[in-house]
Amino acid sequence: MNHPTQWEAVIGLEIHAELNTKSKLFSSAPNRFGDEPNTNINDVCTGQPGALPVLNKEAVRKAVQFGCAINAQIAKFSKFDRKSYFYPDSPRNFQITQFDEPIVLGGSVVAEVDGQEKVFAVNRVHLEDDAGMLKHFPTFAGVDYNRAGVPLIEIVSEPCIHSAREAAAYGMAIKAILQYIDASDCNMEEGSLRIDANVSVRVKGEKGLRNKIEIKNMNSFSNMELAIDAEIKRQIHEYTNHASRPQHEIISQATYRWDPEKKETVLMRRKEQADDYRYFPEPDLVPIILTDAYIEGIRSSLPELPLQRERRYVSELALPAHSAFAITLDKKIADYFEEALKLCSNARALCNWILVEFAGRLKDTGKTLIDSGIPASHLAKLVAMIDKGTITGRIAKDVADDMMAAPGKDPEQIVAANPDYQPVHDQGEIEVLVDKVLAENMQSVVDFKAGRDKAFAFLVGQVMKLSRGKASPQIVNDLLNQKISSL
Repeated sequence: MNHPTQWEAVIGLEIHAELNTKSKLFSSAPNRFGDEPNTNINDVCTGQPGALPVLNKEAVRKAVQFGCAINAQIAKFSKFDRKSYFYPDSPRNFQITQFDEPIVLGGSVVAEVDGQEKVFAVNRVHLEDDAGMLKHFPTFAGVDYNRAGVPLIEIVSEPCIHSAREAAAYGMAIKAILQYIDASDCNMEEGSLRIDANVSVRVKGEKGLRNKIEIKNMNSFSNMELAIDAEIKRQIHEYTNHASRPQHEIISQATYRWDPEKKETVLMRRKEQADDYRYFPEPDLVPIILTDAYIEGIRSSLPELPLQRERRYVSELALPAHSAFAITLDKKIADYFEEALKLCSNARALCNWILVEFAGRLKDTGKTLIDSGIPASHLAKLVAMIDKGTITGRIAKDVADDMMAAPGKDPEQIVAANPDYQPVHDQGEIEVLVDKVLAENMQSVVDFKAGRDKAFAFLVGQVMKLSRGKASPQIVNDLLNQKISSL
């Protein structure tokens, strides 16, 4: 039996991002989420006979912006094609997409995976319009055409991804770029960012690609990781248990969906070939012709991108690379961090409070620090109070709990109103505790004198514990040093 470590996964992602233009890709109907069904529609969205598409310039601009952001080649000539399929959510019975001449070719994306930087190659990015949405009710199904015709870019990676962790890291990096250039709101719950994963496995060292499975219906990066991991295990299991059969019979190309309840991938349909779609050039639209000046104008006006911001945080703020990647992944969080930096210069501590302390407190709520209602200025004050010695780190954790409970409340007022949050600066009071700890832990004193620094940290910890976190750390350190050197 082949052991799982003898196998490698080969993964490619197709990321569909709805562009946040005011109107749809080929009509003047509004591009808005959450309105009453079938209100943002006109004759083009619903495929009425004789209705002609007219291209949205802003959608082209956003596609080119994304191409420039990933250092891709922008095609000066690209065209639209018809992709035929018959489904109730597609009113014209075809989708307008780009088949053999897409607007963006190549490009690459840098992401961090398990502390290592990795570069992922993009194959192409093309423009297309979205389909409507089927809604299933107990006794019938309805279709909402509000989404029909919404502009999408489909970002197709090379099959260069080899684990679920890598897939999630690459997907999150793409999402960050889309947010930074303001091309999409990337809300996965609302479907404005949708990801399909193509997954195959092969024995390590094997050159060709085996049959792939496409997985749909992954509405979060954590679900995507679970789905890809489950599919990799399933394929290895199939190949291992049917080793005598031809490979193409063991796994045949198909589309699966992820079932979060069962925690497994479930077969939806056997795979169609591209010929089934009967692609041909869209006769109602002229090709997109772009000039060098247009492309360069967009390239030169790009905002700061996530990777540039990450590099800046490492070089200027001395943040560890891992923290810099983590905080720049979400533009709103990075902007919040910069807002707090205006009032408090301790970048590392601010970053830690955002990524560890508050993220931990918010974990089960499904909210981010932005949604919590805690202003960036209040976070800055909290960190500044620790730095000034107004409160100890231990007290700060309790203050943070209070800030979560009453998000608009100023931490300085919280501390002033609670006698338990006043740190002890009285040397006499602290000295009593230091003497007690030293008397009870002579072995640690011996260890510290023998050069074991951890022993000193242990003694500090014991004093802080006795003071319930209220003793001034500076005074505790000074007193311990004085007393140990005189012993």
